[in-house]
Parts: sequence; structure tokens; C-alpha cells
Amino acid sequence: MKAAVITAFDQAPRHGDFDEPVPSGPDGMLVDVLAAGLHPLARGRASAAHYASGAGLPQIAGVDGVGRGADGRLRYFAQGPGQPGTMAQRTVIAPGHSIELPPGSDPVAVAGAMNPAMASWLALRCRVPFRRGQKVLILGATGSSGRMAVQIARHLGASQVIAAGRNARQLAQLPALGASETVALGDAARLGELARRVDVVLDFVWGAPAMAALQTLVERRADRSQLLTWVHIGSVAGESAALAGALLRSANLRLVGSGLGSVPQQEILMELPALVREIVRGSFRIDVRAVPLRDVEQVWNVAPHAGERIVLVP
Repeated sequence: MKAAVITAFDQAPRHGDFDEPVPSGPDGMLVDVLAAGLHPLARGRASAAHYASGAGLPQIAGVDGVGRGADGRLRYFAQGPGQPGTMAQRTVIAPGHSIELPPGSDPVAVAGAMNPAMASWLALRCRVPFRRGQKVLILGATGSSGRMAVQIARHLGASQVIAAGRNARQLAQLPALGASETVALGDAARLGELARRVDVVLDFVWGAPAMAALQTLVERRADRSQLLTWVHIGSVAGESAALAGALLRSANLRLVGSGLGSVPQQEILMELPALVREIVRGSFRIDVRAVPLRDVEQVWNVAPHAGERIVLVP
């Protein structure tokens, strides 16, 4: 079969032949892949930069997708470490760890939206005791996951959604998606004023910019005894961050992460059907561009437009 084959961790996958996957037992199902998203997570695993990357080569790229099995049912599936990649004509999934899609679902739209939507959905539903009416700050709101976070925070009942990012043109688009206020990530004075009473920070940035924002929030906090939950989701500005101990001592600050391993798999499976329903219903807006699988090498390192996700179609 044809697949996006990883032969070296420092090169883009190439379109080529790969052995047909075979279910290893009754818990495996062969599916025809209809769409697979080209997400930062997929790139990270393919380059061995992500903590859940596989070690052996060659291997097939791709971490999730939409496909159809012999039973005719359409499913969304996400593959864990050690499972076959999804950017191929066929893959093997665990049916019990997949989500059956409603009739009429658009495979390309679901494959493009689920990964960026899951980031903030799981953070607010599983990692934070989030309640309707609370205030949310999103760092890195101009990327596809950040734009989705703006919409999800509002959908889940946030009374205020503050969107912080670097691109002024992209920030200007976010009020239409539900942002109450927008602010440049480096504008400490305005960020401190807007976010004095936030309850939750969804951080897709990390690194030095996130620590600068954290210091600003603590220093300008209206009430330092009010719980501030900081959820680390992404690391676009760096995997390491120097956290001053005084920030932890001088405010009621809770720092948690949200990602593979921090949320039990069973809890994820319980949450995803509700998210799928909202995506299929059109509750969230995301730009998706379908690209033939044969062009994977050409689009692998292409920076997508703001909010856009590339979806590979075998």
C-alpha cells in the first residue's frame, strides 16, 4: 500500500510503498483511511522530538485520522505510541479506542479539527475544575489550536476570553470567534490590566514569553489569594522555562500540564464523543485544506495560513 514513510527523523516523510498492516488479534481492526491531519504533534513524532515518538524506522507518519472499517462505520481514531501511523491507505486501530461518527460527517473536517480542538477541550474538561462564568486567558491564541481554544472556552461558558498573541492581523480576527479582548503577547501593561482577575490560563507558548506573562499576572493580580490555574499545553517558544520560586509563593498558583499521559485514556474516550458532536454540528470554525497523500513531502514543512490545518487524503 501507499503511505507517508519516515526513513530518517531529520527528513520529511516520503510517499512510498509500505507493508499492509495486519491486525494482531481480535482487538485490532483494519480500516481504510479517508483523512489524516498534518498536526504539529504528527511532525513532532515524525522527527523524534515529541516524548511519545516511536523509535524504530521505517515507520508510517500520522497520529490520528478518520477511516471506515469492514463494518461500514465511519470512525475517528487517535493512535498511541507503538500503534501504526495514519498517513496511509490503510491502518489498524483498536475499535474500542475510536469514536464512531454520526452519519453525514465530513471526514476531512473531523480529521482537521479534532487534534487542535482536543487540546483545550481536555484541558478545560479534565485538567481544570472549570466552571461556567470563569475568566480564561489564552497565550498563543493565533495558532490553529489557540483559535480553537478561544471558541471552546466561550462554548463551555467562559464569561471572558482574553486572547494573547504576536500577530496583530490574526489577533484582530479573534473577536469574531468569541474573544472578549485581544492583546499583544509582549504588551505587559495591557496584559496585566486585562488579566488581573482571570481564573485559568491556557498556555500554548511556554518558554521565556510564558514566564514573563506569568510574572506580569502575579504582580498585577487583583487578589493574589484567588486561585489561578495555569495549564501548559504547548511549547512553541521553547520546551524549558525558568520559573522563579517567588511566583509560586506569592500567589495562589496551580501549574499543571495537559497532554498525552496527564489525562487517563478512559477519560479521554468519555470526552471525545461530545467534542465530535460539536465539530460535526459546526459549532467551531476551522479552515481545512485537503491535500493528496502523494504530496506529503511537499507540504510537510510548509507553514499553513493562520488557523488552517492540512489534511492528507489517500
